[in-house]
Amino acid sequence: MALTPVEIRHIQLKRSLFGYRKASVHRMMDDIADSFETVWRERSQLVERVEELETEVTRHVELEGLLRSTLVSAERASQDLKEAARREADVIVTEANAEARKVMRDVISEKEALMGDVRRVQALLRSALAVVDEAPTEFTETADATVAPATEEQPGWTVETRSSQPAPVMVQPPAPADESEEIRELAG
Repeated sequence: MALTPVEIRHIQLKRSLFGYRKASVHRMMDDIADSFETVWRERSQLVERVEELETEVTRHVELEGLLRSTLVSAERASQDLKEAARREADVIVTEANAEARKVMRDVISEKEALMGDVRRVQALLRSALAVVDEAPTEFTETADATVAPATEEQPGWTVETRSSQPAPVMVQPPAPADESEEIRELAG
C-alpha cells in the first residue's frame, strides 16, 4: 500500500522506555520504503512514457513540416501547371485566330477574284448580246442574198463572205426568243 506524504507526516510512532519501539519503527520504515519504491517505479515508467511521447511528438512535428512543405510544393506545381495550361491555351487561341484571319483573307480574295470573273463573264455576255442584237439590223438588207443556208454538216452558224470585206463574218440564224432571254438574264 502506497503512503501519501500527508500520511507519512501524520504517523504517530509508539514510544517505549528508551524511545520509540523498534518494531513499529521498522514496520513503518518498511512501509515507507515500499511506498517510495512504488512511487519511484511509477515515476521512472512515467519518465519513459514521456520520453516516448516526446519522440513521437518530434516525429509528428517533422511529418507535419514535411507534409506542409509537400502541400506547398504541390500547390506551387498545381499553379505552375495551371499557368502553363493557360499560356498554352492563349497561344492556341492566338494561333487559331491568326489562322481564321488568314482563311478569311483567302476567302475574301477568292471571292473578289470570282466576282471579277463573274463581272468579266457578264461583260462578255452583254457584249455578245449586243452583237447579237445589232447583227440582224445591219444584215437584214443583205441577209437574204449573202447568207448561205444551214446544212446538216454545219447546223447553226453560217459564214457570209462579201467581196468588199476580206474577213468572213459569222452570222447566227435567228434564235428562239427563249434563248436570248436566258442570255440577257445571265448577263444581268
